[in-house]
Amino acid sequence: MIRFDQVTKRYADGTTAVDDLSFEVAEGELVTLVGPSGCGKTTTMMMVNRLIEPTSGRIYVDGEDIATVDPVKLRRRIGYVIQQVGLFPHRTILDNTATVPALVGWKKTKARARAAELLDMVGLDPTTYGSRYPEQLSGGQRQRVGVARALAADPPVLLMDEPFGAVDPVVREQLQDEFLRMQAAVRKTVLLVTHDIEEAVRLGDRIAVYGQGRIEQFDTPGAVLGSPATPYVAEFVGADRGLKRLSVTRIEPDDLEQPAVARIDESAAQAAARMRETGDRWAVVLDEKDDLHGWVGLDETSLAGQDGRVGDLAHRMNAWVPVGAPLKQAFGVMLQHDAGWVAVLDGARFLGVLTPAKLHEALRRSVDADALGVGRDEVEFDSVADA
Repeated sequence: MIRFDQVTKRYADGTTAVDDLSFEVAEGELVTLVGPSGCGKTTTMMMVNRLIEPTSGRIYVDGEDIATVDPVKLRRRIGYVIQQVGLFPHRTILDNTATVPALVGWKKTKARARAAELLDMVGLDPTTYGSRYPEQLSGGQRQRVGVARALAADPPVLLMDEPFGAVDPVVREQLQDEFLRMQAAVRKTVLLVTHDIEEAVRLGDRIAVYGQGRIEQFDTPGAVLGSPATPYVAEFVGADRGLKRLSVTRIEPDDLEQPAVARIDESAAQAAARMRETGDRWAVVLDEKDDLHGWVGLDETSLAGQDGRVGDLAHRMNAWVPVGAPLKQAFGVMLQHDAGWVAVLDGARFLGVLTPAKLHEALRRSVDADALGVGRDEVEFDSVADA
Protein backbone atom coordinates (compact mmCIF):
# COMPACT_ATOMS: atom_id res chain seq x y z
CA MET A 1 0.00 0.00 0.00
CA ILE A 2 2.87 2.41 0.84
CA ARG A 3 6.31 2.01 -0.71
CA PHE A 4 9.43 4.13 -0.29
CA ASP A 5 12.02 3.67 -3.02
CA GLN A 6 15.45 5.20 -2.25
CA VAL A 7 13.92 8.35 -0.78
CA THR A 8 16.19 11.13 0.46
CA LYS A 9 15.30 14.49 1.97
CA ARG A 10 18.11 17.04 2.08
CA TYR A 11 17.56 20.67 3.07
CA ALA A 12 19.26 23.74 1.61
CA ASP A 13 21.63 24.06 4.58
CA GLY A 14 22.97 20.57 3.83
CA THR A 15 21.05 18.76 6.57
CA THR A 16 19.98 15.28 5.51
CA ALA A 17 16.75 14.41 7.32
CA VAL A 18 16.14 11.09 5.53
CA ASP A 19 18.86 9.22 3.67
CA ASP A 20 18.15 6.63 0.93
CA LEU A 21 15.06 5.20 2.63
CA SER A 22 13.42 2.06 1.15
CA PHE A 23 10.65 0.07 2.83
CA GLU A 24 7.09 -1.12 2.28
CA VAL A 25 3.93 -1.09 4.36
CA ALA A 26 1.36 -3.74 3.47
CA GLU A 27 -2.34 -3.01 3.12
CA GLY A 28 -4.04 -3.05 6.52
CA GLU A 29 -0.72 -3.01 8.38
CA LEU A 30 0.08 -0.69 11.28
CA VAL A 31 3.74 0.34 11.23
CA THR A 32 5.22 2.45 14.00
CA LEU A 33 8.16 4.76 13.30
CA VAL A 34 10.14 5.17 16.50
CA GLY A 35 13.31 7.01 17.36
CA PRO A 36 14.72 10.07 19.14
CA SER A 37 13.84 13.64 18.20
CA GLY A 38 15.34 14.79 14.90
CA CYS A 39 15.91 11.29 13.50
CA GLY A 40 13.66 11.77 10.44
CA LYS A 41 10.58 9.78 11.39
CA THR A 42 8.12 12.72 11.15
CA THR A 43 9.75 13.84 7.90
CA THR A 44 9.18 10.34 6.55
CA MET A 45 5.50 10.43 7.43
CA MET A 46 4.93 13.97 6.09
CA MET A 47 6.39 13.03 2.72
CA VAL A 48 3.54 10.52 2.26
CA ASN A 49 0.94 13.30 2.01
CA ARG A 50 3.41 15.73 0.40
CA LEU A 51 3.51 18.22 3.25
CA ILE A 52 7.24 17.75 2.67
CA GLU A 53 8.63 16.93 -0.77
CA PRO A 54 11.52 14.46 -1.11
CA THR A 55 14.80 15.57 -2.67
CA SER A 56 15.11 12.30 -4.56
CA GLY A 57 13.47 8.89 -4.79
CA ARG A 58 9.86 7.85 -5.21
CA ILE A 59 6.94 7.24 -2.86
CA TYR A 60 4.02 5.08 -3.98
CA VAL A 61 0.57 4.81 -2.41
CA ASP A 62 -1.54 1.94 -3.71
CA GLY A 63 0.86 1.58 -6.63
CA GLU A 64 0.62 5.25 -7.68
CA ASP A 65 3.60 7.61 -7.65
CA ILE A 66 2.35 10.42 -5.41
CA ALA A 67 4.53 12.96 -7.23
CA THR A 68 2.05 12.71 -10.11
CA VAL A 69 -1.01 13.36 -7.88
CA ASP A 70 -2.41 16.79 -6.99
CA PRO A 71 -1.33 17.37 -3.35
CA VAL A 72 -4.75 18.62 -2.24
CA LYS A 73 -6.57 15.64 -3.73
CA LEU A 74 -3.93 13.31 -2.25
CA ARG A 75 -4.41 14.73 1.26
CA ARG A 76 -8.17 14.40 1.08
CA ARG A 77 -7.81 10.62 0.72
CA ILE A 78 -5.22 10.23 3.46
CA GLY A 79 -6.26 10.57 7.09
CA TYR A 80 -3.97 12.68 9.27
CA VAL A 81 -3.91 12.80 13.08
CA ILE A 82 -1.52 15.08 14.99
CA GLN A 83 -0.73 15.51 18.67
CA GLN A 84 -2.31 18.97 18.83
CA VAL A 85 -5.51 17.58 17.21
CA GLY A 86 -6.26 20.88 15.37
CA LEU A 87 -10.03 20.98 15.80
CA PHE A 88 -11.87 24.10 14.65
CA PRO A 89 -12.87 25.89 17.89
CA HIS A 90 -15.96 27.56 16.36
CA ARG A 91 -17.47 24.33 15.01
CA THR A 92 -19.32 21.61 16.91
CA ILE A 93 -17.75 18.20 17.40
CA LEU A 94 -20.11 16.68 14.83
CA ASP A 95 -19.27 19.34 12.24
CA ASN A 96 -15.53 19.03 13.01
CA THR A 97 -15.74 15.30 12.35
CA ALA A 98 -17.68 15.82 9.10
CA THR A 99 -15.11 18.31 7.72
CA VAL A 100 -13.32 16.08 5.20
CA PRO A 101 -16.44 14.34 3.80
CA ALA A 102 -17.90 17.82 3.18
CA LEU A 103 -14.72 18.92 1.41
CA VAL A 104 -14.78 15.94 -0.94
CA GLY A 105 -18.39 16.59 -1.90
CA TRP A 106 -20.53 14.43 0.34
CA LYS A 107 -24.04 15.66 1.01
CA LYS A 108 -24.44 17.23 4.44
CA THR A 109 -26.80 14.56 5.75
CA LYS A 110 -24.46 11.77 4.65
CA ALA A 111 -21.38 13.52 6.07
CA ARG A 112 -23.05 14.11 9.45
CA ALA A 113 -24.35 10.53 9.58
CA ARG A 114 -20.81 9.26 8.95
CA ALA A 115 -19.48 11.62 11.62
CA ALA A 116 -22.02 10.35 14.16
CA GLU A 117 -21.10 6.74 13.33
CA LEU A 118 -17.40 7.41 13.92
CA LEU A 119 -17.92 9.37 17.12
CA ASP A 120 -19.77 6.36 18.45
CA MET A 121 -16.94 4.09 17.29
CA VAL A 122 -14.35 6.08 19.28
CA GLY A 123 -16.51 6.00 22.40
CA LEU A 124 -18.19 9.42 22.20
CA ASP A 125 -21.99 9.25 22.08
CA PRO A 126 -22.93 11.67 19.26
CA THR A 127 -26.20 12.60 20.99
CA THR A 128 -24.17 13.74 24.01
CA TYR A 129 -21.01 15.13 22.44
CA GLY A 130 -22.01 16.01 18.86
CA SER A 131 -23.35 19.46 19.73
CA ARG A 132 -20.48 20.41 22.04
CA TYR A 133 -17.45 22.50 21.11
CA PRO A 134 -13.79 21.47 21.46
CA GLU A 135 -13.22 23.62 24.57
CA GLN A 136 -15.93 21.60 26.35
CA LEU A 137 -13.99 18.32 25.91
CA SER A 138 -11.05 16.86 27.80
CA GLY A 139 -7.71 16.33 26.08
CA GLY A 140 -8.37 12.63 25.65
CA GLN A 141 -11.81 13.28 24.19
CA ARG A 142 -10.35 15.76 21.69
CA GLN A 143 -7.82 13.12 20.62
CA ARG A 144 -10.69 10.72 19.98
CA VAL A 145 -12.41 13.33 17.83
CA GLY A 146 -9.17 13.81 15.90
CA VAL A 147 -9.03 10.10 15.09
CA ALA A 148 -12.72 10.06 14.10
CA ARG A 149 -12.23 13.07 11.82
CA ALA A 150 -9.25 11.45 10.12
CA LEU A 151 -11.36 8.37 9.34
CA ALA A 152 -14.50 10.23 8.28
CA ALA A 153 -14.00 10.01 4.51
CA ASP A 154 -12.94 6.35 4.83
CA PRO A 155 -9.33 6.87 3.67
CA PRO A 156 -7.23 3.78 2.90
CA VAL A 157 -4.17 5.32 4.59
CA LEU A 158 -3.91 6.93 8.03
CA LEU A 159 -0.92 9.01 9.18
CA MET A 160 -0.56 9.61 12.92
CA ASP A 161 2.07 11.92 14.44
CA GLU A 162 2.45 11.36 18.21
CA PRO A 163 -1.36 11.02 18.40
CA PHE A 164 -1.51 10.13 22.11
CA GLY A 165 1.45 12.11 23.39
CA ALA A 166 -0.42 15.08 24.86
CA VAL A 167 -2.41 13.18 27.49
CA ASP A 168 -1.55 11.57 30.82
CA PRO A 169 -0.35 7.93 30.94
CA VAL A 170 -3.67 6.47 32.07
CA VAL A 171 -5.66 8.20 29.33
CA ARG A 172 -2.94 7.35 26.80
CA GLU A 173 -3.30 3.64 27.53
CA GLN A 174 -7.08 3.88 27.22
CA LEU A 175 -6.74 5.66 23.86
CA GLN A 176 -4.28 3.04 22.65
CA ASP A 177 -6.70 0.26 23.62
CA GLU A 178 -9.56 2.06 21.84
CA PHE A 179 -7.48 2.58 18.74
CA LEU A 180 -6.36 -1.06 18.60
CA ARG A 181 -9.99 -2.16 18.91
CA MET A 182 -10.98 0.21 16.12
CA GLN A 183 -8.07 -0.81 13.90
CA ALA A 184 -9.07 -4.45 14.24
CA ALA A 185 -12.46 -3.48 12.80
CA VAL A 186 -11.48 -1.03 10.04
CA ARG A 187 -7.97 -2.34 9.07
CA LYS A 188 -6.48 0.87 7.72
CA THR A 189 -2.90 1.10 6.51
CA VAL A 190 -1.27 3.16 9.26
CA LEU A 191 2.03 4.95 9.75
CA LEU A 192 2.31 6.07 13.37
CA VAL A 193 5.17 8.22 14.63
CA THR A 194 6.22 7.96 18.28
CA HIS A 195 9.31 8.46 20.41
CA ASP A 196 8.04 5.93 22.97
CA ILE A 197 9.33 2.38 22.37
CA GLU A 198 6.64 0.91 24.61
CA GLU A 199 3.92 2.56 22.53
CA ALA A 200 5.63 1.41 19.34
CA VAL A 201 5.80 -2.16 20.61
CA ARG A 202 2.22 -2.16 21.85
CA LEU A 203 0.62 -0.77 18.71
CA GLY A 204 2.77 -1.82 15.77
CA ASP A 205 2.45 -4.89 13.57
CA ARG A 206 6.00 -3.94 12.61
CA ILE A 207 8.40 -1.32 13.96
CA ALA A 208 10.87 0.87 12.09
CA VAL A 209 13.60 1.88 14.55
CA TYR A 210 15.29 5.05 13.31
CA GLY A 211 18.86 6.10 13.76
CA GLN A 212 19.90 9.39 12.16
CA GLY A 213 17.88 9.55 8.95
CA ARG A 214 18.03 5.79 8.44
CA ILE A 215 16.09 2.75 9.60
CA GLU A 216 18.34 0.62 11.79
CA GLN A 217 15.83 -2.24 12.05
CA PHE A 218 12.42 -2.91 10.48
CA ASP A 219 10.77 -5.96 11.97
CA THR A 220 8.04 -7.27 14.25
CA PRO A 221 7.95 -5.99 17.84
CA GLY A 222 8.99 -9.41 19.11
CA ALA A 223 12.01 -9.55 16.81
CA VAL A 224 13.14 -6.01 17.64
CA LEU A 225 12.98 -6.74 21.37
CA GLY A 226 14.30 -10.28 21.18
CA SER A 227 17.01 -9.86 18.54
CA PRO A 228 18.13 -6.24 18.13
CA ALA A 229 19.89 -5.88 14.78
CA THR A 230 22.57 -3.44 15.95
CA PRO A 231 24.08 -2.17 19.21
CA TYR A 232 22.18 1.08 18.59
CA VAL A 233 18.83 -0.73 18.51
CA ALA A 234 19.73 -2.72 21.63
CA GLU A 235 20.57 0.49 23.48
CA PHE A 236 17.45 2.27 22.21
CA VAL A 237 14.98 -0.43 23.22
CA GLY A 238 16.67 -0.67 26.62
CA ALA A 239 18.20 -3.27 28.88
CA ASP A 240 14.70 -4.16 30.08
CA ARG A 241 13.63 -5.27 26.59
CA GLY A 242 12.82 -8.71 28.02
CA LEU A 243 10.17 -7.10 30.21
CA LYS A 244 8.90 -5.05 27.27
CA ARG A 245 8.58 -8.26 25.28
CA LEU A 246 6.02 -9.51 27.79
CA SER A 247 3.60 -7.00 26.24
CA VAL A 248 3.90 -8.50 22.73
CA THR A 249 4.01 -12.21 23.61
CA ARG A 250 0.52 -13.68 23.66
CA ILE A 251 -0.70 -16.50 25.86
CA GLU A 252 -1.26 -19.69 23.87
CA PRO A 253 -3.03 -22.87 25.04
CA ASP A 254 0.26 -24.80 24.88
CA ASP A 255 1.67 -22.48 27.57
CA LEU A 256 -0.78 -23.73 30.19
CA GLU A 257 -0.74 -26.32 32.94
CA GLN A 258 -3.76 -28.46 33.79
CA PRO A 259 -4.55 -28.44 37.52
CA ALA A 260 -6.89 -30.69 39.46
CA VAL A 261 -10.56 -30.16 38.65
CA ALA A 262 -13.64 -30.38 40.86
CA ARG A 263 -17.20 -30.17 39.52
CA ILE A 264 -19.84 -27.90 41.00
CA ASP A 265 -22.34 -30.73 41.55
CA GLU A 266 -20.05 -33.22 43.28
CA SER A 267 -19.91 -33.45 47.05
CA ALA A 268 -17.19 -31.81 49.08
CA ALA A 269 -16.28 -35.18 50.61
CA GLN A 270 -15.91 -36.80 47.18
CA ALA A 271 -13.69 -33.99 45.87
CA ALA A 272 -11.57 -33.94 49.06
CA ALA A 273 -11.01 -37.71 48.92
CA ARG A 274 -9.85 -37.55 45.30
CA MET A 275 -7.49 -34.66 46.03
CA ARG A 276 -5.91 -36.56 48.94
CA GLU A 277 -5.30 -39.52 46.63
CA THR A 278 -3.64 -37.39 43.96
CA GLY A 279 -1.77 -35.13 46.39
CA ASP A 280 -3.41 -31.96 45.08
CA ARG A 281 -3.84 -29.13 47.58
CA TRP A 282 -6.29 -27.12 45.49
CA ALA A 283 -8.54 -27.51 42.45
CA VAL A 284 -10.41 -25.32 40.01
CA VAL A 285 -14.19 -25.67 40.06
CA LEU A 286 -15.95 -26.07 36.72
CA ASP A 287 -19.57 -26.48 35.66
CA GLU A 288 -20.96 -28.98 33.16
CA LYS A 289 -19.85 -26.76 30.23
CA ASP A 290 -16.27 -26.48 31.56
CA ASP A 291 -16.93 -22.84 32.42
CA LEU A 292 -14.95 -21.55 35.39
CA HIS A 293 -16.90 -21.30 38.64
CA GLY A 294 -14.07 -20.73 41.15
CA TRP A 295 -11.56 -22.73 43.15
CA VAL A 296 -11.35 -24.79 46.34
CA GLY A 297 -8.50 -25.69 48.69
CA LEU A 298 -8.20 -29.03 50.44
CA ASP A 299 -6.95 -27.71 53.79
CA GLU A 300 -9.36 -24.80 54.02
CA THR A 301 -12.81 -24.63 55.54
CA SER A 302 -14.11 -24.33 51.98
CA LEU A 303 -13.70 -28.10 51.45
CA ALA A 304 -12.11 -30.24 54.15
CA GLY A 305 -14.66 -31.68 56.55
CA GLN A 306 -17.55 -29.87 54.90
CA ASP A 307 -20.89 -31.17 53.66
CA GLY A 308 -22.70 -30.03 50.58
CA ARG A 309 -21.82 -29.30 46.96
CA VAL A 310 -18.42 -28.12 45.82
CA GLY A 311 -20.05 -25.30 43.88
CA ASP A 312 -21.52 -23.85 47.05
CA LEU A 313 -18.14 -23.88 48.82
CA ALA A 314 -15.92 -22.50 46.05
CA HIS A 315 -13.96 -19.27 46.28
CA ARG A 316 -14.41 -16.63 43.60
CA MET A 317 -11.61 -16.69 40.99
CA ASN A 318 -10.25 -13.15 40.68
CA ALA A 319 -6.92 -13.98 39.03
CA TRP A 320 -7.80 -14.74 35.41
CA VAL A 321 -7.03 -13.49 31.90
CA PRO A 322 -8.37 -14.35 28.42
CA VAL A 323 -6.38 -16.59 26.10
CA GLY A 324 -4.40 -14.46 23.67
CA ALA A 325 -3.79 -11.76 26.27
CA PRO A 326 -0.17 -10.57 26.56
CA LEU A 327 2.06 -12.17 29.17
CA LYS A 328 2.43 -8.71 30.71
CA GLN A 329 -1.27 -8.70 31.56
CA ALA A 330 -1.02 -12.13 33.21
CA PHE A 331 2.04 -11.04 35.19
CA GLY A 332 0.21 -7.91 36.35
CA VAL A 333 -2.80 -9.95 37.49
CA MET A 334 -0.50 -12.28 39.45
CA LEU A 335 1.03 -9.32 41.26
CA GLN A 336 -2.30 -7.56 41.83
CA HIS A 337 -3.88 -10.59 43.50
CA ASP A 338 -0.67 -11.99 45.04
CA ALA A 339 -1.43 -15.22 43.15
CA GLY A 340 0.86 -18.09 42.27
CA TRP A 341 -0.98 -18.63 38.99
CA VAL A 342 -3.73 -17.17 36.83
CA ALA A 343 -6.61 -18.98 35.16
CA VAL A 344 -6.80 -18.62 31.37
CA LEU A 345 -10.24 -18.53 29.78
CA ASP A 346 -11.76 -18.67 26.32
CA GLY A 347 -14.89 -16.66 27.02
CA ALA A 348 -16.03 -18.36 30.23
CA ARG A 349 -14.53 -21.76 29.31
CA PHE A 350 -11.53 -22.79 31.39
CA LEU A 351 -8.40 -23.72 29.39
CA GLY A 352 -5.75 -24.08 32.10
CA VAL A 353 -3.52 -22.06 34.39
CA LEU A 354 -0.42 -19.99 33.69
CA THR A 355 2.23 -20.26 36.39
CA PRO A 356 5.36 -18.09 36.74
CA ALA A 357 7.51 -20.96 35.42
CA LYS A 358 5.25 -21.40 32.38
CA LEU A 359 5.20 -17.63 31.81
CA HIS A 360 8.99 -17.63 31.72
CA GLU A 361 8.99 -20.62 29.38
CA ALA A 362 6.54 -18.91 27.02
CA LEU A 363 8.77 -15.84 26.88
CA ARG A 364 11.87 -17.94 26.16
CA ARG A 365 10.09 -19.89 23.44
CA SER A 366 8.94 -16.66 21.80
CA VAL A 367 12.46 -15.21 21.75
CA ASP A 368 14.00 -18.42 20.40
CA ALA A 369 11.24 -18.84 17.81
CA ASP A 370 11.92 -15.37 16.38
CA ALA A 371 15.66 -15.98 16.36
CA LEU A 372 15.26 -19.32 14.54
CA GLY A 373 12.39 -18.24 12.30
CA VAL A 374 10.11 -21.05 13.49
CA GLY A 375 6.87 -21.38 15.45
CA ARG A 376 6.87 -21.38 19.24
CA ASP A 377 5.70 -25.00 19.27
CA GLU A 378 8.86 -26.01 17.37
CA VAL A 379 11.25 -24.68 20.01
CA GLU A 380 12.69 -27.25 22.40
CA PHE A 381 14.64 -26.64 25.60
CA ASP A 382 14.81 -27.88 29.18
CA SER A 383 11.86 -26.40 31.04
CA VAL A 384 12.06 -25.15 34.61
CA ALA A 385 8.41 -26.16 34.96
CA ASP A 386 9.31 -29.80 34.19
CA ALA A 387 12.28 -29.95 36.56
